[in-house]
Amino acid sequence: MSLNKARILILEPFYGGSHKQLITTLIEGLESAEYDVFSLPAKKWHWRARTSALYFSQLIPAEHEYTVLFASSMLSLAELIGVRPDLAICRKIVYFHENQLTYPVREVKERDCQYGLNEILTCLAADFVLFNSDFNRTSFLSNVQPFLNIQPDLKLKNIREKIEKKCEVLYFPINFQAFPHKRLLQEADVVAAKDEPEEKCLHLIWPHRWEHDKNPQLLVEVLLELDKRWADFKVTICGESFEEVPEAFDGIRDKLGSKLVHFGHLTREEYVKILRTGDIVISTALHEFFGVAMLEATYCGCYPIAPNRLVYPEIYPKENLFNTTNGLIKMLYNWCRHPRALRRHRDKFMKEFNFDQFSSQHLVPKYLEKFRPSLQIKRSQIRY
Repeated sequence: MSLNKARILILEPFYGGSHKQLITTLIEGLESAEYDVFSLPAKKWHWRARTSALYFSQLIPAEHEYTVLFASSMLSLAELIGVRPDLAICRKIVYFHENQLTYPVREVKERDCQYGLNEILTCLAADFVLFNSDFNRTSFLSNVQPFLNIQPDLKLKNIREKIEKKCEVLYFPINFQAFPHKRLLQEADVVAAKDEPEEKCLHLIWPHRWEHDKNPQLLVEVLLELDKRWADFKVTICGESFEEVPEAFDGIRDKLGSKLVHFGHLTREEYVKILRTGDIVISTALHEFFGVAMLEATYCGCYPIAPNRLVYPEIYPKENLFNTTNGLIKMLYNWCRHPRALRRHRDKFMKEFNFDQFSSQHLVPKYLEKFRPSLQIKRSQIRY
C-alpha cells in the first residue's frame, strides 16, 4: 500500500447544510494534495453521532502522514482515537456548529445524555476546540458541570476548566462573494431604479430548516395575525425541508392564499433571486448558535428581525430584536403599514452593518493558521 502524503485529515459525519458549506469554503484555501476528506451523507444524525467514529476508523488509511485532524463535534473524537491510536499524534481540532448540552428537545425525557457526554469527551481528547459564536462557547461551557451532575452517584470535577483553556471562537466563514450585495447593486443601478415602480407591499422571508427548533409554529401564528389585521405583505417560506412537514404548516397555503408566494425548497439560483427581492428576513428560532441563512439574506438586502436571545444579540443591533410574540407582531405590522420607511431604514442599516467580521475572506486565513503544520505549537505547551 502506498503511503498517503496528505497532511490534513478532515472528517465530517454530517456532510450537508452548514457542515458541508464550512468544509467547502476551507478547502478552497488548500492545495488538493494537502488534505483528505472523509464524510457521510447528512441524514440520520443520531446514528452519525453514534457510529461515525467506528466507520471512519475503518476508512482512514493505516499508512499516512497526517499531522492535523479537523472534525465537527458530531464525531466522537475520543472513540476514534481509542480505536485508531495512530491518529493521536495529530493536532486535533474540533469545530462546534451547535452543542448538545443546550440543544432544545420537545420533552426533557427525550434527551439522550450520551450525545452531550460524547461532546465533553471529544473536547478532552482535542487539542483545540473552536466555536462558531461566543454564545455557543459560553452556553456549552456553562452547562458542562450541570450536565455531568445529572448522573446520580459520581462527582466529576474540574472538567470545564480542562476544556475551557482549549476553546476559541471563530465565526462561521460566509462566502459573501457568492451573493449580490444589495447596497452595491443599488449604487450601480441608481439611475435605472428611478424608472422602476417601487413594490408596495413588503416581502417577508423565512429561510430556515423545517424543524421544531426553528419554531415554525411561531412564524405561522405571527403571519396569521398579520393577515387578520389586513396587513399588506407577501411571504416566502423556504429553507431545507425533510420528509415530515411541520404540523404548523398544515393548511398554510389555504390560510394565507396569494400572500404566500413561495413555499418549499428552492434551488440555489432561485434562493439567491428570492433574497434579492426580500425586504425583511425573520428568525423565530428556539435554537441558533450562528445563523448562516440570516446573514446571507441580510447581505442580499433583507432587514433582519430575530429574537433577543441565543446568538442574535451578538450579531445584530438591539433595534433588530424582539422579546415577545406580540413584540414581533407589532414590529412587522408597523413596517407593513409603512414600507417606504422600512426600506429607508434598511438602507441605513446596510451602510452601517459590518459584514467583514463574518466573511470567508477575513476568516479563512485564521482557520488555515490552525491547519498549517509549520505553525503547530509544541505539545508541551498544551496542558491537560
